[in-house]
Amino acid sequence: MDPEGSIGTRRNPIVIAKPMSLEEESDADRVSNILHQAMTIIKDLRPGLDLISLKYKAPPNFNIPKSQLQCFGESVYCWGEDMLEKCNRGGSAMERLAAVVGWSISTTRPLIFGAFPYNPILGETHHVSKGTLNVLLEQVSHYPPVSALHATDEKHNIEMIWCHNLSPKFRGTSVETEICGKRQLKLLNHGETYVMNCPSLVFKFIPTKAFEWSGKVKIQCQESGLAAEISYKGLSFLGRKSNSRSINGKIFSQSMSIKNLCDIDGQWDRSVTLKYQNGNVRTIYNASEVISNLRTPAVLDPKGVRATESAKVWGEVSQGILSKDWKKAKKAKMAVEERQRELAKERESRKESWVPKHFKLSYSKENGWDCYPIQPTVPPAPIVVPI
Repeated sequence: MDPEGSIGTRRNPIVIAKPMSLEEESDADRVSNILHQAMTIIKDLRPGLDLISLKYKAPPNFNIPKSQLQCFGESVYCWGEDMLEKCNRGGSAMERLAAVVGWSISTTRPLIFGAFPYNPILGETHHVSKGTLNVLLEQVSHYPPVSALHATDEKHNIEMIWCHNLSPKFRGTSVETEICGKRQLKLLNHGETYVMNCPSLVFKFIPTKAFEWSGKVKIQCQESGLAAEISYKGLSFLGRKSNSRSINGKIFSQSMSIKNLCDIDGQWDRSVTLKYQNGNVRTIYNASEVISNLRTPAVLDPKGVRATESAKVWGEVSQGILSKDWKKAKKAKMAVEERQRELAKERESRKESWVPKHFKLSYSKENGWDCYPIQPTVPPAPIVVPI
């Protein structure tokens, strides 16, 4: 299949666009048009407004040709250097946490200014394998939007469970999307679970144009008593690039008297290093080796692709965007959204509540949303990333 090609029937194409990587560049004409439309939409909004409450349906020229589920999935299964393997082979708890910090940073991917993934429909899934790593995502709630991820590698005894809900808010000169929820990475050979959060996405349009990651991430391992804190920093208000995409933080012990074990410093789109108390420095992440020249997933078994698969749900829309046939993309996107409204009305008329197929979903005021996979492992997928 072409890097941005499709297979399947004409009516239900399976379209997989190339992964987001360091090579991504914005289309200047498209950026200018999108910025103008964005300013028209937000001119009457008040700072602090939760944009989810607007239930705004963006036209397809605001979209990249993939779903948010695919973006989450790509950060797990699309890589050059295998950061998960590094986590697993660490000889000490400290080495493994340092590797987990590098892996966490590797899930931070470049973004295209002014272009957003599709909002997943309720029950949408995304199922992809790379080697022995099998990844499954499901949109378990629509309002609010909650996405769940389960990934297992039975050969290397690794498991991941993510539960995220997006909370975009208008900040006057920007839109900040907090990615609420937690991520768990389990290194079962070592009996360790690493729990972490995710940085926020910030879409700046005044006085500079930027789409960047920002905020604090904490990674904790209860079994070892070690933890890391990382701060993501974007452009300054005036757009100075000297500290653009910078990361700094520390690894520390939550139990020892000498808490700060080493410092973290670098830029997530370049390299990140650890500096130990004795002055030694080593690189834990090199973006050019991990998120450059990424290979596009390919459909191995078209008949095994679910009707709910992201690449199939949005296939016609993606075809329109990739060919810049905006009329076709708009028509196809409206058809997807209208079908969802019809299904919601049918459930309401029958007084039925929608139930996720692959996850159990819970909510509490104290902890927010949480997701638990129903099956202990994820089976191999009909879509694979070439190795």
